[in-house]
Amino acid sequence: MIKKQQFNFSTGIVVPCYNEAERLQLTEFSEFFKVNENTYFCFVNDGSIDETKNILADFVDNNEEYCQVVHLPYNQGKAEAVRQGITTLLKKQKFKFVGFWDADLATPLSTLHEFIEIFQSNSELVVVCGSRILRLGASIRRSTFRHYFGRVFATIASNILKIPVYDTQCGAKIFRIEHAELIFSKIFLSAWFFDIELFARTIELMGRQKTISSIYEVPLRQWHDKGDSKVSWGSMIRTPVELLKIYFYYRNRIAESK
Repeated sequence: MIKKQQFNFSTGIVVPCYNEAERLQLTEFSEFFKVNENTYFCFVNDGSIDETKNILADFVDNNEEYCQVVHLPYNQGKAEAVRQGITTLLKKQKFKFVGFWDADLATPLSTLHEFIEIFQSNSELVVVCGSRILRLGASIRRSTFRHYFGRVFATIASNILKIPVYDTQCGAKIFRIEHAELIFSKIFLSAWFFDIELFARTIELMGRQKTISSIYEVPLRQWHDKGDSKVSWGSMIRTPVELLKIYFYYRNRIAESK
């Protein structure tokens, strides 16, 4: 068996998983491993109560050179699952880039290469993230409700942050390692809308204008809504409260950013 230390991983990706037994497409990860030796994965089992824990444990045992799994004792939400995974990667190996990718692979794994190429073409970038823009030449499939809810949410988020971000919530984001060490160091206020906090923390660190030039949104060629969203109706109802909480916490921290 090929030993892990023979590989020179440059990118570490966290895959947060909560009750994903029916949706995990592990065959696609296996196929990706065959053609890519530069990306290492950290699956985070966020206190799942289905078979996710056992499925991930078996998969990692058979692919230990490419991935690992972190088991959280109880469900803590996507924000903390991602943060725990990023923290694990930061301790494990000196990657050039780390990020997170939704477990349902709504954004195909092949898109990872495009993200890294964008980083390599611009040394000033600290974050590259997916943007689900419905346009000619792209295959973006999501429910009508989620589309319009997402557009309203993104408009509010953009106004809170005062930057022209189109899609804060896409579950495909990669960060330069130095930046990730700073913005993932503290627990997030919101379990689900932490993506907005990632932008807010970047503004706090770099200033608004520098943030605008240092984050790149990639218009995705493919994003397919796989259904069974882990964001419940209860979470949607709490959205205004969550947004206000984020707004009041960060407004003074980023108010004077230029």
